[in-house]
Amino acid sequence: MRAGPTPGFLTVRGLSLRVSVEGRGQPLLLISGLGASLDIWAPLREVLPGFQTIAFDIPGVGESPFPSWPLTIPRLARLTAGVLEALGYGQVDVMGVSWGGGLAQELAHRAPERVRRLVLAATSFGLGALPGRPRALVKLANPFRYSVPGHLERIAPTIYGGGIEAHRELLERFAETLRKRPPSTRGFLWQIAVAAGWTSLPWLRRIPHPTLVLAGDRDPIVPLVNARLMARLIPDAHLYVVRGGGHLFLLTHAGEVAPVIGDFLRASGPSSGEAPGA
Repeated sequence: MRAGPTPGFLTVRGLSLRVSVEGRGQPLLLISGLGASLDIWAPLREVLPGFQTIAFDIPGVGESPFPSWPLTIPRLARLTAGVLEALGYGQVDVMGVSWGGGLAQELAHRAPERVRRLVLAATSFGLGALPGRPRALVKLANPFRYSVPGHLERIAPTIYGGGIEAHRELLERFAETLRKRPPSTRGFLWQIAVAAGWTSLPWLRRIPHPTLVLAGDRDPIVPLVNARLMARLIPDAHLYVVRGGGHLFLLTHAGEVAPVIGDFLRASGPSSGEAPGA
C-alpha cells in the first residue's frame, strides 16, 4: 500500500504526468476513455467507497503534455506500470472504460503481476471487433465536442445512446468536465490512431486475472456482442449487461453498477460464471 502525500504531477520515464490518488482502502487504478482527463472519474469515486483510487492523465490528455515521440498502446502500458511503481504500489485492481479498457487489457497482458482483478467497461478487444454505428463513431472522432459549448449536449444521444438525454444534469456535468481539461489535438488524434491498429484478440485467452466485463445493451459505440465474446475468451470472466445502458452507463446507471463493481473487487478468490444481469 502506498504511503505519503498525493503528487499533482509525477515524472515517469521522462514524461510529466498529472496524477490523482483519493480515498483509503484497496487500491484501484482507473483508466479513462478517449480524450477524457482523470476528472471524469469523480462521479464514480463518489459512489464507490472503500477503495483508494489512482488515476492519471494520458500524455496529450488533460494536463499531461503530449510527448515528443507518440506512444503506442504497449508503450502506454509500460508507462502505466511505471506510474504504479513510482507511486509505491505493487499489485492493484484495474478498471478501464472504453478506450481505457484497451489499455487496461494491455497492462494485464504485459505486466500481469501488477494486476489483481480487472474491470472492463464499455470496451472491446479492438481490431476485429464489431464496430459501432457509423454516425456515432464519426461524431465521437470530432474534437469540437471538447471545445464548443453546447455541442456535446446536442450530439450526446447519437454518440452515447442509453437515453442519456433524459439525464440532463449528469450530461451537463460530464460535458463541462470534458471541456474544462480537453485533450490536445495531437493527443486526441493519436489516441484514435493507436486504437485503430490495436487488438487483444490473439492473447485474450491468456489473461489470467478474474475479470468483470460490463456492457450496455444500447451502446452505439461498442455493440454488446463484443462484450459477450470477450467474456467467453477470457478464461475467468464475468459478464454483466446493463439493460437500457448506453456508452455512459457508469454515469446513468451508477446506482446499479457500483455495487456490482464493488462486490467483484472485494472478492478474494477466483471468479467463475456470469454475474446477475448477464
